[in-house]
Amino acid sequence: MLYQIYETNRAWISPFSEFASATSKLYSNPLSPMAQIPSAQRLSAGFDLIHRLTKEYEKPAFRINNVNVHGTDVVIQEQTVIDKPFCKLIRFKRFTDDAKLLAKMRDQPSVLVVAPLSGHHSTLLRDTVRTLLQDHKVYITDWVDARMVPVDAGPFHLDDYVNYVQEFIREVGPDVHVISVCQPTVPVLAAVSLMASRGEATPRTMTMMGGPIDARKSPTAVNNLAMNKSYEWFETNVIYRVPTNFPGATRRVYPGFLQHTGFVAMNPDRHATSHYDYFLDLVRGDDDSVESHREFYDEYNAVLDMPAEYYLDTIKTVFQDFALVNGTWKVRNLKGKEELVRPQDIKTTALLTVEGELDDISGAGQTKAAHDLCTGIPKKNLKHYDVVGAGHYGIFAGRRWREEAYPAVRAFILAHNK
Repeated sequence: MLYQIYETNRAWISPFSEFASATSKLYSNPLSPMAQIPSAQRLSAGFDLIHRLTKEYEKPAFRINNVNVHGTDVVIQEQTVIDKPFCKLIRFKRFTDDAKLLAKMRDQPSVLVVAPLSGHHSTLLRDTVRTLLQDHKVYITDWVDARMVPVDAGPFHLDDYVNYVQEFIREVGPDVHVISVCQPTVPVLAAVSLMASRGEATPRTMTMMGGPIDARKSPTAVNNLAMNKSYEWFETNVIYRVPTNFPGATRRVYPGFLQHTGFVAMNPDRHATSHYDYFLDLVRGDDDSVESHREFYDEYNAVLDMPAEYYLDTIKTVFQDFALVNGTWKVRNLKGKEELVRPQDIKTTALLTVEGELDDISGAGQTKAAHDLCTGIPKKNLKHYDVVGAGHYGIFAGRRWREEAYPAVRAFILAHNK
């Protein structure tokens, strides 16, 4: 019922949001007589802020049209390699007329970025992808909003997520380097472990960034909620059916708006200050700061619904049973057979873990715990990197990602590419 109430409220407030947008332009357009009255700029800024606080945010585009490779701009084209009901595997294909540069790019490592399915769209990793494209052939998992997936597509469990990852790894090829950001560190480790146990070729490297491999270490507010509430509590209080105005009508989901509310509730003062600063920047005419704010919140406020089965499986497996670190996690494969996840069977894949010093989503030591599980990997192929001063988002986006984390990731991939 809550989802229906939310959608009704959104539909009701939408005209007021558009009115606020139009009024803001009325007070700011130099050709409008209203823009000449005293305090017009403050009025315009106020209505603009109201519009952004009440508007609906749709999934943004990646907007990666070109990238600089060895001093030359190359054109980027998004290509869908695999199109599955709950996820698309996208390749960012690079094009250039420079024959020598093209030859170099062909020899560069292939990287599969496994984006999180945790409320935000894969475009949250735009900066990650753009930076990686300078030195790599890049693929990414683009998860589909569950409310857009018809019920006849069937359910989507955590096991299905693991099976998807294995299929994507096989598609890119055994020379792939896998990078998992936050939530997917756990299913990616499971996917590679199962491939190793079967004797399949495994990726050259796994880079795991800010993920809850062992959520018992330095638990954060996010971890505590998942660990202190019962499975039944989550099933009763946060799972709802998709309203009839979406293709996935009646599908059980964990709504994106609940996840977004939770994220905002973690740092309400920070968000309030950010919006007030945005208002002041509009009044001052600081276009660079205004655009920076808009870009961040266009991404941050765009959320997706998660399939209920997947969400509940994750709560139980990762945050309540700690099945991965306890060695009790069994994953159902495509043939319906359960297989035990054994990270110790991984032997030929090098492992890099990356953590942010100030990460308030995945606490210190949670990602590094993968080293204790992957005992079959030679110590010379194990590495950990701490990004000093970085929060959760800072390890994969922004200045610290580009200047500190990325050089470490790039060097690690290059060292194990042969």
